[in-house]
Amino acid sequence: MSTRILVLYYSRKGRTAELARHGARGIEAAGGEAVIRTVPAVSTTVEALDDPVPDSGPPFAALSDLETCDGLLLGSPTRFGNMAAPLKYFLDLTSELWLKGALVGKPAGLFTSTGSLHGGQETTLLSMALPLIHHGMLWTGIPSTEPAVNRTRTGGGPYGASHLASSWNQTLSEDERALAHILGERVTKIAIALSASNP
Repeated sequence: MSTRILVLYYSRKGRTAELARHGARGIEAAGGEAVIRTVPAVSTTVEALDDPVPDSGPPFAALSDLETCDGLLLGSPTRFGNMAAPLKYFLDLTSELWLKGALVGKPAGLFTSTGSLHGGQETTLLSMALPLIHHGMLWTGIPSTEPAVNRTRTGGGPYGASHLASSWNQTLSEDERALAHILGERVTKIAIALSASNP
């Protein structure tokens, strides 16, 4: 049975989605199955706006996707140093999983995209980590022993993978792609190891 890693994200302009794709490649390189899902936009009254099935791209996530995964990559663009409302709205609906302890002990990694160098990448990653910690998930960062963490001049660091979307960095840099890939590999390897120790 393959190790299923859910790649759950919200993306507005495509950069966070691109990080998701590179994270998924890392999952597959480590021997896992990447299950890619997104969430619908929400209105100012915080209710889903889109039809139940998107016209293109990955399907919208269901609670069952979280419950049945062995690990998670969670991504969002930055909104004033915080995750975007559509992802927060979805996570706010996960109380039934919390009550069952459905996510306890599963590894999770985080990724984000910002439009400015000091636009709140680390605080956004922290904001996404908080509900996962309450669910009992194991936050997986990227160690500083990875050369790309120390080499990057755009996005990425110990908290997770990230992208700086600027006029001079319009697509993911080589280091940003590498760190998203590494994050996917790390979460998958940890999920596989945990599964082997708890048959």
